[in-house]
Amino acid sequence: MATLTTVGYGDIYPITAMGKLFASIIAILGIGLVALPTGIISSGFIELITKKDIEKTTIICPHCGESIEHDL
Repeated sequence: MATLTTVGYGDIYPITAMGKLFASIIAILGIGLVALPTGIISSGFIELITKKDIEKTTIICPHCGESIEHDL
């Protein structure tokens, strides 16, 4: 638990078993509070970027034969 949640200071730490348990729970909840929304938000960004890439297509002009980038 200490390896996963340490910040490197080590100045203050719980001594009792109940304190260690409580600190472990709080540390995991603190990490989850940041990690879960980060995953959800980044997933949304990736979905948006992928959708935008799919909407762009290359069309060949039937008259001159040059490629035309077109947004659908």
